[in-house]
Amino acid sequence: MTTASTLVRYTLRAMEKVAPLRLAEKWDNVGLLLESPVARPEANRVLLTIDLTPSVLEEALHPSTALVISYHPPIFKPLSSITLANSLQASILKLAAVGVSVYSPHTALDSVRGGVNDFLASGLVNVGASTPGRTVREVVRAGDVNYLSGMIQEGDEGGLGRLVALHQETAIEVVVERIKGHLGLDYVDLARPLVPRQVRTIAVCAGSGGSVLAGVNADVYFTGEMSHHEVLAATAAGRYVVLCGHTNTERGYLPVLASKLRALLAEYAQPAPTLTPPSDCGSGVQGPNLMESERRTLGSAEVYVSQADRHPLERV
Repeated sequence: MTTASTLVRYTLRAMEKVAPLRLAEKWDNVGLLLESPVARPEANRVLLTIDLTPSVLEEALHPSTALVISYHPPIFKPLSSITLANSLQASILKLAAVGVSVYSPHTALDSVRGGVNDFLASGLVNVGASTPGRTVREVVRAGDVNYLSGMIQEGDEGGLGRLVALHQETAIEVVVERIKGHLGLDYVDLARPLVPRQVRTIAVCAGSGGSVLAGVNADVYFTGEMSHHEVLAATAAGRYVVLCGHTNTERGYLPVLASKLRALLAEYAQPAPTLTPPSDCGSGVQGPNLMESERRTLGSAEVYVSQADRHPLERV
């Protein structure tokens, strides 16, 4: 068994623990999208990115990379051919040729408790991304976090979007500053209703939230992007809309994901006679125990957040 295959298998096992694929939306294309048949014996790196862009591809082609976890699936619609004429397909072919596999969690990572939507909610109230649904007692930033569809229950794995309910009415300007500070943004786009008012409820959806948030009863819609007419419909209904840019609502979570994966890979590297192989990732490791060489592989693994991945738009 090669170094890369051990790392890939156990990283997929860790990702299933962080964000079970059963939580993904039915329309989504998630999981292991590219499994390279080429061995990369020296590879010990997992690269995290939002998108598999040409710049990120250059990082991924580094000899140390075994697996790319691309939040957005680089393969989404069925392919009738895979050629070098298409830049995205060319990226996939290049990765396969050098021994790099590709995995995408997308909406599973949005929905799971402690995932992307909880990360966004944690910027509005003092609720840690790992403990959604908890009431916070600090008066200034006190609030509750639940799903858009209803209350978070003990034992829930996740749900669609998040609804933040502040314990005190707050000016929209305060909410905007919290969002900008949490996401490290200098600006956001804000649409205002005809009649200004204080706000208490904020509906949250990472990425493109127009269809998810439509009709949700909240004072504020907080998402990455919405269409022109979706924004007009929301403000006509008396709501504020805060748009941050699609990937700007997702990229800040990558260091959180990296930390979770590092911890799980380190756990798998420890001697544990009862450790069982991942059953969801193909052939997996045979038997209940890892060989010492495989433990060393996992112990030396690096989880790296792309330095080239960035929001595709800039204001000029």
